[in-house]
Amino acid sequence: MIGGILSANMKLVVCIVHNRDRNRLCDQLVKSEFKFTVIGSSGGFLREGNTTLLSCVQDDKLDLLKQIIEVNCRAREQVVNAVPYESAASVAFVPSAMTVQVGGAVVFVVEVNEFVRF
Repeated sequence: MIGGILSANMKLVVCIVHNRDRNRLCDQLVKSEFKFTVIGSSGGFLREGNTTLLSCVQDDKLDLLKQIIEVNCRAREQVVNAVPYESAASVAFVPSAMTVQVGGAVVFVVEVNEFVRF
């Protein structure tokens, strides 16, 4: 057999974080010996860059992983100028400042039926 099926009782963790939190989070995950894949993504109200991390972990490591994410990805407020997406060039528009929440993390935990490493 080329690859091996690793232990059951695993979870796939999909974690979406703000790009400003990416380096700090990745550094802590490496220090804690978690393996993960990084995928660039974007979205949200501000359409800013996000990072999506994929990690498959044993059930007994899940709480530690979530704790590392929580500590390193705190939500914070940011003041932005609100400009409509579809404003006509002939219409004068004065942007107004508004406060929005950025950062934090969204975490999905999915049951894994099979995990194979080649």
